[in-house]
Amino acid sequence: MAVDQQVPASDEQEVPERRRLIPAPRVFYPAAGLLVLFVLATAVFPEWMGSWISVANTSVVTELGWWYIGVVAFFVFFSIWLAVSPMGSIVLAKDTDDEPDFTLGSWFAMLFAAGMGIGLVYWGVAEPLSHYGAVPPGEAGATAALAAKSAMNVTFLHWGLHAWAIYVVVGLAIAYSVHRRGNPISIRWALYPLLGNRIRGFWGDVIDVVAILGTLFGVATSLGIGVSQIGAGLGYLGVVELDEAGNPATWLLIGLIIVITAIALVSVVTGVDKGIKWLSNINMGLAIALVVFILVVGPTVFILSDFMTQIGSYLTNFFALTFNARPFTEGGKEWLGGWTTYYWGWWMSWAPFVGVFIARISKGRTVREFVFGVLLVPTIVTFLWFSVLGGSGLYRELFGEGGLVDAEGAVNSNTALFQLLDGFPLSAVTSVVAVVLIVIFFVTSSDSGSFVVDMLGSGGDPNPPVWSRAFWAAMEGAIAAVLLWVGLRAAEAGLDVSPLGALQTMAILLALPFSIVMLMMCVATARALLRENKLREREQRRWFAGQIAQDIYDLENGGKARARVRGRSKGR
Repeated sequence: MAVDQQVPASDEQEVPERRRLIPAPRVFYPAAGLLVLFVLATAVFPEWMGSWISVANTSVVTELGWWYIGVVAFFVFFSIWLAVSPMGSIVLAKDTDDEPDFTLGSWFAMLFAAGMGIGLVYWGVAEPLSHYGAVPPGEAGATAALAAKSAMNVTFLHWGLHAWAIYVVVGLAIAYSVHRRGNPISIRWALYPLLGNRIRGFWGDVIDVVAILGTLFGVATSLGIGVSQIGAGLGYLGVVELDEAGNPATWLLIGLIIVITAIALVSVVTGVDKGIKWLSNINMGLAIALVVFILVVGPTVFILSDFMTQIGSYLTNFFALTFNARPFTEGGKEWLGGWTTYYWGWWMSWAPFVGVFIARISKGRTVREFVFGVLLVPTIVTFLWFSVLGGSGLYRELFGEGGLVDAEGAVNSNTALFQLLDGFPLSAVTSVVAVVLIVIFFVTSSDSGSFVVDMLGSGGDPNPPVWSRAFWAAMEGAIAAVLLWVGLRAAEAGLDVSPLGALQTMAILLALPFSIVMLMMCVATARALLRENKLREREQRRWFAGQIAQDIYDLENGGKARARVRGRSKGR
């Protein structure tokens, strides 16, 4: 049963957008103006901005843990409820007979690609080792084995179902709005079932602006950690010098952001979509090759055993991990602010970006296929990634020569991957592969992120102007650069902020208003699906009643006909 299409998008949508330099000025101007003002103010007053970020980090971010934990837990159970309910059979297409645009294998492959990113390369070795060297407050760490198991449990929490449930909420709302209702690709239109025609005005503009700001700061955070690892890799290869702590200079990181953003801008302006596609395929191939290489030359049996054991441990401790706000442990709130709260904020800031991507490739899928596909496929791939890279690092600390965790239990996140590769054959080659991986992730993330932001800033136009796409790509690089600069100045002034810490704090803060938008999206999606399911059940009951009436009529008339035949036979 096809569902009637909603009212036309908006008056702005009805005007041919290519006749206008800025298709959606009520969204573009506020978002662009706020970002330009932020970049200028941050560049001119770095000490003041560093002080403000330090205060926000200590007095706001550390207090948000309970909120993010509750909201993200709700997203997980909301997603599963939709999938297992009768609404799970609703098709994300105008006609229920529409076939999916991609085969199941291709769809899974693209979901896998969506799960790969700079963060996995950066944290693949560093996060499990960080939790092993400094056991999270309240976790079991009496022995090295317990510390290692707790480290993998927490890592799986941060990169598992919870992260992808965040993407399900946004992706499903957009997919239903676009493929089922025929609306533009815009966050505001996913909220039509809740807000109605109010999305055409001020509140719809606010929603899209919040989504743009959050996405840009989320992508900027990824770019910041990407260049940090690129700089460390170049240091390991002897191309640049690292400081005494093994970290690249902040000036080098800012220079790398400028250079790689310039490469991304060339991609944007020249429109080398096929080139980006090939780069993405090459990157996926390199990532698979790297993980297979470590799996083969590393402690293979330990890695596979760790993978199976940790999946069981993750499922067994799922509820305890999900709802642990660590209120009874010293330093619990501070730890959450640096890890779990940061991750949930980071995922939320990326949700419009990834949500639009998975929505566009999911036309023709049922709600059930969408939810379970998005939740399970990337999660399993991610768990394998951390078991191979992080498991190899833990094996070296538990049974090998160690050296990845210092005497104070600290891990250098920038260099951890290269330190691990240094212990395997062909370390120079694999280190180059790792650097290339991060560079391509940087370019494709910047290009794709600016494209999605440009669609949002152009009122849902699937082919927004190239010049504005280049503007957003430049803004991503500018945000990453000025926040790294602010973090450096704050650290020099003795404030509790590092260069990457400044990026993390802003990602968490900007994700806060979008978390409210996401809750509204849950209500809107549930209302739309429940209404459609109710109409579908009513149609089914009506059809069933009609069939019964027809059967009764056939039986009655068939009986009368047979009686007349018998009567005529007796008369003869």
